Parts: sequence; C-alpha cells; structure tokens
Amino acid sequence: MKILLLIPLTLVIDQVSKYIIQHTMQLGQSEAVLGEDFFRLTYIHNPGAAFGLNMGSPLLHTIVSIAALGVLVWLFWTLPRQEHLLRLALVLVLGGALGNIVDRLYLGEVVDFFDFGLGSTRWPIFNFADSFVTIGVGLMALGYARQKRQHSAPTPTEPPQDV
Repeated sequence: MKILLLIPLTLVIDQVSKYIIQHTMQLGQSEAVLGEDFFRLTYIHNPGAAFGLNMGSPLLHTIVSIAALGVLVWLFWTLPRQEHLLRLALVLVLGGALGNIVDRLYLGEVVDFFDFGLGSTRWPIFNFADSFVTIGVGLMALGYARQKRQHSAPTPTEPPQDV
C-alpha cells in the first residue's frame, strides 16, 4: 500500500505551494514567469470548481467534493491490487481533491495561481490539486480503456490436434 503515500505527498505539494503564493503575492497580483504572457503566476481565489467551473454555491461545491471523495475511496478499496494504473489514478485524484477540499473548508474557496495562455486567450487559472485530479482522470480513462481492450480481445484458441 505504498501507493497511498502519494496522497499526503500530493496534499503537501498543493498546500505548501498555496501557502507560498498566499504569503508572497497579493490577491489579484500577476507575475510573468515564462515569456511576458505564456506562463504567469496569478493569485486568485476561486469559489467554483476546477478550472473555474461553477455549479452553484461554495457550500454545494464542498458537499459534492466530499461525496466524490467517498466514491473515490470506495473505488480504490474495491479495485484489485494488480490494477496498478487505476490505483495510481485514483490516488492522484484523491490527493488533488483533498487539497481543494482543505481550501474550501478553511477559506470557503480555492487558491489558484497557474495562469497559461497567449494575450487575452487564457486557460482558466488552476493549482497543483487541479493538475493532480486532471492527470489522475486521464490515467483512469487510459486504465479503463486498456482494461476494456483486454477483456474484449479474443481469447486464443488451441490449434487443431492431429488424430
């Protein structure tokens, strides 16, 4: 169960990065990192879901996040141990979800700061937790697609035997 150690590791990376941003930047401040526009650190508070999606009130976001966390834990514990890719995917999603839930419980919203784009065309500002969730979901899709391919592959038949 060493893989479970990734959950606190992702949580620490997320929370420490947010702490640094909160204590070195002013809310709304934006600093160029790579090029003048391509990659910036822009400190915002996001009351919505990942990447600025909005499903309603911050309380609703918190409740949905905690419920999803329960489903993810259940999925993890019911997965066979040999499903390494899917277990890694779930651990990344769990760690990322926890990072944003901590923010919601303490701030009522999420600290975001990674800002990519060109000129006025910007990707929604996000954080490490969002990245872990996104990577985890991508790995989950890959893992389930691979699993489906393995289950739908024809089983080899034995060659005819000489009589």
